[in-house]
Amino acid sequence: MIPTDIPPPLDVDPARRIFGLETEFGLHLDSADSRAVTPEEVAGHLFHSVVQWGRSSNVFLPNASRLYIDVGAHPEYATAECDSLTDLIAMDKAGERIVQDLVAGGEERLRAAGVDGQIHLYKNNTDSAGNSYGCHENYLVRRRADFKAFASALLPFLVTRQIVTGAGCITRTPQGAHYSFSPRADHMWEGLSSATTRSRPMINTRDEPHANAELYRRMHVIVGDSTMAEPTTLLKMGATDLVLRIMEARAVLPELTLAREMQAIRDVAHDLTGQATVELADGRRLTAVEVQQTYIDLVRSHLGGVIERTAEVDAILDLWQRGVDAVRTQDLSGVETELDWAIKYRLITRYQERLGCALDDARLARLELAFHDVSPERGLVAKLQAQGLVKRIVPEEAIVRAMTTAPETTRARLRGAFVTRALESGHDFTVDWVHLKIAGSSGTTVLLKDPFRSEDARVDALLDALAQS
Repeated sequence: MIPTDIPPPLDVDPARRIFGLETEFGLHLDSADSRAVTPEEVAGHLFHSVVQWGRSSNVFLPNASRLYIDVGAHPEYATAECDSLTDLIAMDKAGERIVQDLVAGGEERLRAAGVDGQIHLYKNNTDSAGNSYGCHENYLVRRRADFKAFASALLPFLVTRQIVTGAGCITRTPQGAHYSFSPRADHMWEGLSSATTRSRPMINTRDEPHANAELYRRMHVIVGDSTMAEPTTLLKMGATDLVLRIMEARAVLPELTLAREMQAIRDVAHDLTGQATVELADGRRLTAVEVQQTYIDLVRSHLGGVIERTAEVDAILDLWQRGVDAVRTQDLSGVETELDWAIKYRLITRYQERLGCALDDARLARLELAFHDVSPERGLVAKLQAQGLVKRIVPEEAIVRAMTTAPETTRARLRGAFVTRALESGHDFTVDWVHLKIAGSSGTTVLLKDPFRSEDARVDALLDALAQS
């Protein structure tokens, strides 16, 4: 018998947060075959094995993450709920390997269909046709009546955050090419919106918390870049979390409201010197370096109070400060193994010098793509890591484990155990972020509204039912 009572919400430490990352991968078939092959056909062959066991191209995995084909034939991987940044990084890197593991089978099925070629998966944000696809960050926050004002207050931080957490890119224009902090910046259309397709906002305000809606909202940030280096992901998510903690405590924030957010994000993106100014609503003009330094100082002023000082917080602040200093001084040596834009910039400039070519040379475009290729054989980041040129945060064994095992301290543990047991038993099942059910069962659907809860008697009963039937 499955208990039907929903447990009361846990009394959660206010410093504990649920994090998630969603990555849309660029998909490309490199083939000399004369037959035209659509992205949808390639994606179909890539996901064939997923459909075989999941009966859908939209599935939840044994590690409790979601894998599916998004609009535009983009494979998308959404990490399971994590309450630590190291777990999140491990789950994010596990996603790269999970999608890459589909490639060999996809290429084999393409050959059987008469198409010989290589499938490439890119963890980047734009393609050669100018289309953009996203990397979405999720932060669970407490529900509040002034959510839109709360989200708006985060925009000056997000607009200028790219000088430390941007992926970097070669920007090509009719006037020539230059290096920019972020490939995503030019594709933002507004600050806040509940839409994502007809409008591309920095923060999506659709009220979909995947949790108890009376208690929580999801801060759904879609302005950030996909990042390859683990330290960049730590800084991107960690610095945002620290700023959110201060905002949630209703502390007084510095007045940094931007006069024109879309103009500001583009001006910042295209000025690698960090000297471009953004206009504030009160008429002042500040550089992105000055804005980010204001946030660093704000976080430091709350250490020991709103923010508990830990080794991880110190590491985030240290890298954050070094990143801002690198832009201020134009000396990248202190971050060129940790921050994506600086790692890639060093790589591109060295090849440019060796080749004696302009920045818009096609060979540099291929080099940039190789940087984002998630294949350990064809991609560059794995090779750079092996050479000590890209630092790591989580051990290899943690990433390997995350490919099949959910985080232990969140709701993901329950979903992962259910999916694993259901697959082992051969039972059909339905599952999403908050529901678990054995298909065809007369039992009650188990509703998991508390993402912080990793134990639940109702799920234990479901697992026993799967084992016994």
